[in-house]
Amino acid sequence: MVVAALRTPIGTAGGALADVSAADLAAPVLRALADAVPLPVQDVVLGNCMGPGGDVARVSALAAGLGIDVPGLAVDRQCGSGLAAVDVGAHLVRPGAVVLAGGVESASTAPLRFWPGEPPVRYERAPFAPEPFADPDMGYAADVLAAKAGVTRGRQDTYAARSHARAVAARDAGGFDAEVVPVGGVARDERPRAMTVERLARLRPAFRPEHDGGTVTAGNSCGVNDGAAAVALVDAATHRSLGVPGLRVLASATAGVDPELPGIGLVPAVRTALDLAGLRTADLDVVELNEAFAGQVLACCDDLGVDPDRVCVEGGALALGHPWGASGAVLVVRLFSQLVRAGRGRYGLAAIAVGGGQGVAVVVERCR
Repeated sequence: MVVAALRTPIGTAGGALADVSAADLAAPVLRALADAVPLPVQDVVLGNCMGPGGDVARVSALAAGLGIDVPGLAVDRQCGSGLAAVDVGAHLVRPGAVVLAGGVESASTAPLRFWPGEPPVRYERAPFAPEPFADPDMGYAADVLAAKAGVTRGRQDTYAARSHARAVAARDAGGFDAEVVPVGGVARDERPRAMTVERLARLRPAFRPEHDGGTVTAGNSCGVNDGAAAVALVDAATHRSLGVPGLRVLASATAGVDPELPGIGLVPAVRTALDLAGLRTADLDVVELNEAFAGQVLACCDDLGVDPDRVCVEGGALALGHPWGASGAVLVVRLFSQLVRAGRGRYGLAAIAVGGGQGVAVVVERCR
């Protein structure tokens, strides 16, 4: 059971949170969750992709002042790390205690790395897949997926503009206030802004040339971002004793797909999770898919038969940003705010695609 869910503001890499390390991003969220749930903290599970190494969950727990007896576990499923951490945390919960689970990413403070050799070669990213499999960058792969799925440039720009408009409206109406823990004086998401389809249409494709059919641009892609998000997990009996509303984790699933088209990975994960929960897409009241690229999200929606208008109704990663290791946990925070805080229905879905051809999905149910 998820009984509390919080996140930091999401900053643009090099922007408002540029000097805050991964552990110092996660610590205020963990501290606020521990203060909100009057139970001993059993464990901390955090996803992370590009940090300095070591166990960022343990470092964050210590930085949060949770006590030397609170252990930590770092999870790396690349972009799916934060949602995978929530899934892992849900399986660790013991009666009478709370597990804090989520993710954190500081793209701004990620250390520079180099492969050994003469001269050393800059390490840009981890390999997503070994030879002989394809190992495309996510932007290029999203462009190829959009082309294969027949998702036009116009649909992508329209979706991206709508994501920004929805996020700006939600932010300005105070829709994010209850879920955001300020960090270093920063209390608002940095990326959402007024964006029009006409403005987006002027941008050139960023990953494949236009003459080769490229349609994915900087405007209909997510940003590179800093942020942290986490939830407090307890068992069902403890939830009843607390007497607070929450989200029951009904089902979760992780799937693998062709590494050449990683963006479609959330589709089989969603289908499996819904089957395990005994639900259909039509039963879902809130749908949060990670908006890494508009073309990728639209391709997944088309495959699943989900109306894109139902996805991320308060804006998604295209507008808010995509702090890789935290993004999956941000989705669960968004579900909590809409289903529990705002009471917008009963069932919710969080799903995210992963580099290398994976997908993670979690289905939840609001409970009083």
